[in-house]
Parts: sequence; C-alpha cells; structure tokens
Amino acid sequence: LIGIGMQKSVYGSESVRAVSLLPAVSGVHRGFFYSNAQGFSIDYLYLTGESLAKKPVKSVSQVAVGSLLEQGIYPFVYVHNMNPAQTLPNAAAVRRGFERDDVFVAVHDTHWTETASCADIVLPAPTFLEKEDVVIPWGHRYVRKSSQVIPPVGESRSELWVMAQLAHRLGLDTTWVCEDCWKAIEKALEHAFENGSVQDLRTGSTLALRMNPCDEYQTPTGKIELASTKAGEYHASPLPVQHPLSSDEKDYTLLTSSMRNYTHTQFQDIYGPIPPLVFIGIKDALRNDIKDSDIIILYNELGSIAMKAVISVSIPPGAVWIPRQGNDLHGIPVNSLTPGITQEIGGGPTFNSIAVRIRKSSD
Repeated sequence: LIGIGMQKSVYGSESVRAVSLLPAVSGVHRGFFYSNAQGFSIDYLYLTGESLAKKPVKSVSQVAVGSLLEQGIYPFVYVHNMNPAQTLPNAAAVRRGFERDDVFVAVHDTHWTETASCADIVLPAPTFLEKEDVVIPWGHRYVRKSSQVIPPVGESRSELWVMAQLAHRLGLDTTWVCEDCWKAIEKALEHAFENGSVQDLRTGSTLALRMNPCDEYQTPTGKIELASTKAGEYHASPLPVQHPLSSDEKDYTLLTSSMRNYTHTQFQDIYGPIPPLVFIGIKDALRNDIKDSDIIILYNELGSIAMKAVISVSIPPGAVWIPRQGNDLHGIPVNSLTPGITQEIGGGPTFNSIAVRIRKSSD
C-alpha cells in the first residue's frame, strides 16, 4: 500500500511503475495496492454521463487550469466543494484568471475560502450533515448510506440541485441529465454488491462491494507485465526508467505534503491556519547560516514566499519541506511556486519537484 502522493513529482509515474512490480518480482501475489477504482463493479461512466453523451466529453487537466483561466478561455466558472485558488499549481495564474473582468466565477461551498474571495457570486452549500450521500471507500469495500441529520440551513442547496437548474435553464432537460439521484445510483450499483441491493443500503444496511476476480489483470496480455506492452502509446519505455534530475546545484527541491489535522485546506476553522513553516536539514541550515525561527525566502521564476525556518534531522540535504496548500507569512499561497506542468505519463501534477532557491530575509 502506497500513498497517492508518491507519484506527484516529474517522474512520479515511473516511481510508481517500479514499486508496483516489486511484489511480482518477489512472488507476493496481489501484494501491491494503489487504488481500487477498477476493482469494483460500479458503472462510473453512467454516473458521470460519459456513456450517455452524444459527443465526446471535453476535459482538461487540473494542472493546466491556471494557464487556461488566465487566458480567459472559460468565461463562466462554477466551483463546488473545492478551493482551487489555494490548491492548484500556479496559484497566482489561477487567481489572475478568476479576477478577469470577462470571467464570471460562481463558488458553491460550505465555508468562506480563498476561492470564494475571488468569486462574483457565492452560493451556500449544505454540509454532510444536511444531505444524503453514498461514499465509495478507497481502502476497503464496505458501504453505508450517510443519512441527512438536519434540513439544509438557510438557502443551502446541493451541487446536484444547482446543476439540474443550470441544465433546465440551458434547455438541456434530457432524462439522464436531470435523473433522480437514487435512480442513477441504483443503475450504477446494480451489480456492485455481494450481499444486498441499493434498497438495502437505503434502509441502513452495511453492504460489501463485490470484488472483481483477483487473477485478472487490466493489461493487453492479461498478465502482470514487467515490460509494458502499452508503454509505446505514451512514448514511454516498456520498463520503468530512473531519469536524472536536471537542476542547478544551487536549487533545492521543495516538497509539500499533508499535515495530520488538515485535509487539503479544510479544518483550519478548527485547528487554525496551516502553519507557515519551512523545514530544512541541519547541513543545509549550517551552509546558509539559518537558525530556528529565521525568516526564509523561497523563490523561483514564478514568485517568492516567506516562511519561518524549522531545522530538522528528518529533511535530507538538497530538500526543504512545507505543509501543503497553506500561505506564507504574508498570505501568499505556497502553490504560487508550483509550476503548471504535467508528467509525461498520465498527465499528473509535479507538487514534489518544485525547484527553488533560498535565502535569509533581510527584514
């Protein structure tokens, strides 16, 4: 079992490829777990409407959203249950895009976020206590209905209600676009459970998801492929490759990952702001004459941030670590330093391959 953050570097997909083969090489059958999305019999394409649409669904990588917004490609942006002004790469470009006069931004959220501050209109959303939900698990296979505890507060409406209203007013009243939520769930989960039905789920039963056979592999050969037969489609090597990192010796690799009390930018109303700290190793601190609590400037071609230094034995030479998705001492988002570039394989983000330089603040 590896976390979903391991791949968030320039060559993270190659790292995951290599690690995923270790159990097969060592003879541990099904010894690697990354995601169970393909392990369950759930019709996700029906839920998203992709299998019902008459035209191909256009989508763009979230990593590139900043550049696209800044160019004004999307005149209307509807944001629900996310805080992209803080969490996406190239955060400054994201905010510049939101602030364009020819871009209308609607934010639909339970909390006042950095993205809400950029919006033209903010719509109140219900919390998980104010609506029904079905959550498909990530690390196990048991499902229960999340019941509504209280009615929606004030004018709160769910994102599904808003989308149905938009579809109606745009003249998109097709049956499947505005289908009742539970009917859609019944169809998508028709063959998903091994010990009950959606009706059992609705009455409070805990159900187990039916697992796809453990000896089936989603490869062209139907086997575990040490040398991938599909790699050529991505212009990649059949075997995982360790690529050299081309960086100046004066550069540091900025790593950003989660802290225990926070889920992305959530729970700051409970635990306070994500701390504006930068952790640096002892050798690098000595080399740069940095002491605990010194103010450090981290900068690259995208911008600069100011953080308070913490000297740590856990940080290797050449790297610095900052809690992800917070702000610096002046309210500038850490992701202002994150480039909006994608990995060659899979198009994933590169949050853990940020090249920065550091210096002590003169203030």
